[in-house]
Amino acid sequence: MATPVLEKFTLSGALGEIFVDVRATDRRAPLPAVIILHGFKGFKDWGMFPPLAERLARAGFAAISLNVSGSGVDDAGLPAWPDRFSRNTFSAEQADLDRLLADLDAGRLGLPRPTSVGIVGHSRGGGMAVLFAGRAPRVGALVTWAAISHVRRWQPAQMESWRRAGRLDVVNTRTGQIQSLLPDVLDDIEAHADGALDIPAAAGRIAAPWLVIHGSADEAVPFAEADRLAAAARPGVVDRLTLPGAGHTFGAMHPFAGMNPDLERVFDRTIAHFGRALR
Repeated sequence: MATPVLEKFTLSGALGEIFVDVRATDRRAPLPAVIILHGFKGFKDWGMFPPLAERLARAGFAAISLNVSGSGVDDAGLPAWPDRFSRNTFSAEQADLDRLLADLDAGRLGLPRPTSVGIVGHSRGGGMAVLFAGRAPRVGALVTWAAISHVRRWQPAQMESWRRAGRLDVVNTRTGQIQSLLPDVLDDIEAHADGALDIPAAAGRIAAPWLVIHGSADEAVPFAEADRLAAAARPGVVDRLTLPGAGHTFGAMHPFAGMNPDLERVFDRTIAHFGRALR
């Protein structure tokens, strides 16, 4: 089996640079491509994402992983731009995906135009993948891991306090850093939550095969959100994998500490799903 080769690219995104890793075993022939999208406070090199990209590339896909421009994280995974993190919005992440897909299809990521495109997203990235697949017919297969089903992630009292203070502080448990969110995301939600950012509505527009994966003991995104996504989807589109007792990252940690049975099932089902749907 050929060894995947990693090539790095930098694109101009909504809030700054989008850092992109492309892994493929063949850069001459067109391949099906899979985009890997991280979640809130995540990044392309967090824990399980590089091993997933390697597995996808070995399975014959071009694996495209990225740091969205509002992640605030540089290519080394360091929180280099807290100002970008503070101003990140759901709409900015959708704009970054638009730019990524345009450059991928134009052959500007070191590959010929892919034969087909899939996307897998984790947590917030899962919700963003649903929104993207709901408006991008180019997406021929979707997998969501522990995905959010709505963008209103904060209680009304917390949002009101956030408005009054002009910021909301969150702790990055990986670095111990206190990171602030400005009201930009609140403005984005108020303007678009019932329109362009309506995740259940987007779910109802998806015609591509969709695998919904969620742990029953998810401590960050309640399991009920997987039920909500599946209920919003068209009949016959969704396949599901429920992991009894599994948490939000299926046992994965950062730095990556190796595979476990739940993560093996997640990887196997994800790759098999793309293998059936993408040509």
